[in-house]
Amino acid sequence: MDRVERSGLKIDATLAGFIDNEVLAPLGQDSARFWQGFADLIERLVPVNRALLARRDALQEQIDAWHLARAGKVLDQAEYKAFLTGIGYLVPEPAPFTVTTQNVDAEIATMAGPQLVVPVLNARFLLNAANARWGSLYDAYYGTDALDAPAARPGGYDEARGAAVVAKVREFLNETIPGWEAALTGGECPHSYATREGGILFMNNGLHIELVIDPEHPVGKSDPLHIADVVLESALTTIADLEDSIAAVDAEDKLAAYANWLGVIRGDLTDTFEKGGKHLTRALAPDREWTAPSGSKFTLPGRSLLFVRNVGHLMTNPAILLSDGSEIPEGIMDAVITSAISAQDVKGLGKYQNSRTGSIYIVKPKMHGPEEAAFTNTLFDAVEDLLGLPRQTVKVGVMDEERRTSANLGACIEAVKDRIVFINTGFLDRTGDEIHTSMRAGPMIRKGAIKASGWISAYEKRNVAIGLACGLSGRAQIGKGMWAAPDRMAAMMAEKTVHPKAGANTAWVPSPTAATLHAVHYHQIAVFDVQQDAAIKAVPPVDEILVIPLATGTNFSEAEVREELDNNAQGLLGYVVRWIDQSVGCSKVPDITDVGLMEDRATLRISSQHMANWLLHGVATRDQVMDSLTRMAAKVDAQNAGDPLYEKLTPDSMAFQAACDLVFKGLEQPNGYTEPLLHAWRQKKKQSRA
Repeated sequence: MDRVERSGLKIDATLAGFIDNEVLAPLGQDSARFWQGFADLIERLVPVNRALLARRDALQEQIDAWHLARAGKVLDQAEYKAFLTGIGYLVPEPAPFTVTTQNVDAEIATMAGPQLVVPVLNARFLLNAANARWGSLYDAYYGTDALDAPAARPGGYDEARGAAVVAKVREFLNETIPGWEAALTGGECPHSYATREGGILFMNNGLHIELVIDPEHPVGKSDPLHIADVVLESALTTIADLEDSIAAVDAEDKLAAYANWLGVIRGDLTDTFEKGGKHLTRALAPDREWTAPSGSKFTLPGRSLLFVRNVGHLMTNPAILLSDGSEIPEGIMDAVITSAISAQDVKGLGKYQNSRTGSIYIVKPKMHGPEEAAFTNTLFDAVEDLLGLPRQTVKVGVMDEERRTSANLGACIEAVKDRIVFINTGFLDRTGDEIHTSMRAGPMIRKGAIKASGWISAYEKRNVAIGLACGLSGRAQIGKGMWAAPDRMAAMMAEKTVHPKAGANTAWVPSPTAATLHAVHYHQIAVFDVQQDAAIKAVPPVDEILVIPLATGTNFSEAEVREELDNNAQGLLGYVVRWIDQSVGCSKVPDITDVGLMEDRATLRISSQHMANWLLHGVATRDQVMDSLTRMAAKVDAQNAGDPLYEKLTPDSMAFQAACDLVFKGLEQPNGYTEPLLHAWRQKKKQSRA
């Protein structure tokens, strides 16, 4: 790649031009000053970044040695906790404190509703997610199994199913905003909020509901009240993801990611595609203007409030080389560039406003403990100084998805207490780290059984309770993880009530349609009232999340071993083949039973680490693992037979070799992460096509 040198940094020339012309110039930032400041920031912070990663490795070596020294003995939990405390893995609980974050948008601080996570590299998906602030409840029920009625007949609009949808939504309206009909017939309804041409706005639990009135519409025409649609305020927030859901391994990929982020911040991102034989162009939705009962005008945002998820502290990227020739830590690069792009929003330079409080929202994943959270705080300080932004303009979301973070969550929050706006649990990454951290302790129980382990329940409860104890309610989001099956909306509606009932004021969903359906739960459950419940606020002791999910013996039957290996191998291959061959970091991947699940790297981490654990402890042999990988490769090939871009998984294919590496080299991967191997194989694949 062509490079230019700026203040000792060797930068991909196209990326440097993009930053100079598209990012800095509109801000009025001097290019030479920026690059010198960037170089100074790197000189100060890269050594700290490297030292933190070395600390991870040192702790893991101590934990491995401790388990090896006690091989064959029953683990004594008190002794284990004392050991973790002695090496600094566990730190003392901080004295009681309250976060002080200021200038937080209502969608994060005082509203409760669904959240989307979307791969930033896919412009169409990014636009769909950003526009998912509002969604048709009629469409959501009509097109999914959330409606318990016969499926729509092919060949156009099915009036019978449409009538069932209307009846279902009427039930929702009657339960949520009793007396709503009066607002349509000249009477009064306490939930009535405002009007616009063809629409009446209601509010419940802080969320808006619009009744669309159109007597000429095919649905409105047949409705006695001429209601053509019911539109819910749905995805209050969206995370534009540069991390687990994308495959970005070099300057070309990173530039595409940054360009899309700039497009949504600037408000001019569009995408043209073909659907149903027609060429369509998608753009960001405008704001919505309403008239209050007093006659005054006001607007509501037409789009989700956007976070951007940077990468963690581990990976480096060749887009920028440092003065010593090494690659830049990708998390530092992301922090500087995504913040510089977002500064255009702070300065009001975009077509639309993302944050109306002048904040920049960055989710920081895969931090291990309070030292790393404190480093993120220092990094964001430095970014603000570089860009001339007021202190704490850059807010942080902490992903509670690593074992050392969940064990020390209060201290992690304290380290970023002036800028924190979000905590969230991540079952898959947390489980992957659980397995890798305790790899030498013994064989793990089966992957499905881990979901029912006691530490998982304590982990989820502690995330909410500690967040509330630190004063996050009314200032930040306390989140829950993803519903992974986008085609199983009936099950989601039945099961995902547990998230708002647990006191979480947001939770991840896999699609805009799912966001609209999940929004129903936030009308049914007043989350901020739930957060006052003493039971929700009770913090489980840390001891509960230190119980390792070890198998009591290695006497799994041959059938159980084969079934477990097949399940892991199929999911691993189905994801890796798209990552390596097509640069797809998140998509609906059929599982071993052909149910489509939204998969990203977190899924891969747990599957590969679980197989590596069983190999290490002799539960499975290398031959058994290879047999599963080979047979499941044929199954994945069959599942992808309709994809014209698909390349078969042969023993010589790079995707198959990458999958093998993830398992057979799983022990040596830092914290069990998949990124180092995935990046190496993807770069090799791109080079083979050059």
